[in-house]
Amino acid sequence: MTILGKNLLMKLVEDRKCIHPFDYALFDGDGYVLTVKEETILHYLEHRNVISHEVVFTPPDLVGHLTAKSKYGRLGLSFLNSVKVHSGFVGRLALELVNLNNERFPITIKRGDPLIHIEFSRREGEPSVYSGQYMFQYLSDEEAQMYANLLSKHYPDMFKKEELEKKFKERVTT
Repeated sequence: MTILGKNLLMKLVEDRKCIHPFDYALFDGDGYVLTVKEETILHYLEHRNVISHEVVFTPPDLVGHLTAKSKYGRLGLSFLNSVKVHSGFVGRLALELVNLNNERFPITIKRGDPLIHIEFSRREGEPSVYSGQYMFQYLSDEEAQMYANLLSKHYPDMFKKEELEKKFKERVTT
């Protein structure tokens, strides 16, 4: 397994919309820092699913890995998700957070705040692409259609048009 370097990640983002929309300033080392869609305040021991502003697409030959920015860990914010984004997944990420701050004060994450690092690793062997219920989650009709077209065009053997249409219709939107 090899982590993609910044130059390859930038090309992938531009060519395949692996992160959309993106900001060049948020490329960080060998990854990208995802931001949050809406301002969120987490009170002590409160759990929230915070949605990423960016859409993430993990191409079939890659796996995404997530780590929280240490700034928030030092405040007592804990990131509960598994750290993997499946090959073939498309959608905004639901980032499961809980406030474990020792002083019990609220933690505010503002809209657009950098929150989670994502890095992409190359997989060895044949991919088994994501086919779960969260495909296209939190995407607008236009975004979901754009990605369905991208998947059909670039990966027709892995993503069947009928299956994509079904996932499009059944996606989580709120």
